[in-house]
Amino acid sequence: MDIKRFMCNPLQENCYVVSDDSRECVIIDCGAYYDEECKAIRRYITDQHLTPVHLLATHGHLDHNFGNAFLYKTYGLQAEICEGDRQLLERLPQHAKELFGIDIPDDQPPIGKLLKNGDIISFGSHQFTVLRTPGHSHGSALFYCQAENVAFSGDTLFRMSIGRTDFPEGSWQDMTQSLRTIISRLPAETIILSGHGPQTTIADELRYNPYLR
Repeated sequence: MDIKRFMCNPLQENCYVVSDDSRECVIIDCGAYYDEECKAIRRYITDQHLTPVHLLATHGHLDHNFGNAFLYKTYGLQAEICEGDRQLLERLPQHAKELFGIDIPDDQPPIGKLLKNGDIISFGSHQFTVLRTPGHSHGSALFYCQAENVAFSGDTLFRMSIGRTDFPEGSWQDMTQSLRTIISRLPAETIILSGHGPQTTIADELRYNPYLR
């Protein structure tokens, strides 16, 4: 499985393009805001002869979804997200104006499949399992590929840290439970690719992350 990371927008959000030998690919958290970021993602997909089949959102915050309209117009993809964050996606233009003072088009693409805990997302010869991880937001989720021991954690788990819970849709209690779920479900060797910052592993987080001790 090939994983290409693109660092996007002023908040340096991680967007991932994940593919395998079939040349099908999944795009996770497309935070591309500037034209050059959209062009870089499109160029990579074209140069690698990839066919995008899913757009997955670990959660509905703006910095992880700036590029949804670009991917819809270019590839016809609709963001797949857990039900708990549906309203966040539906209100992206309002959030952009209220939080950042910027304007994005009101004609945002329709939301795709609403994901549930345990759902399987298939592409090529690989599968992701959806693991709901509320806390940073109601609908936060992690996408886990057991065959490759890789998990995309969004803003739930970072290297040596965790996601904020002080947003209106956040919950410290939910986050605590989600972290317990993650460390009980994922093997120690699992590579964690988060929504911001460098990669880590479950083993390293259990050893060094103060929130997991």
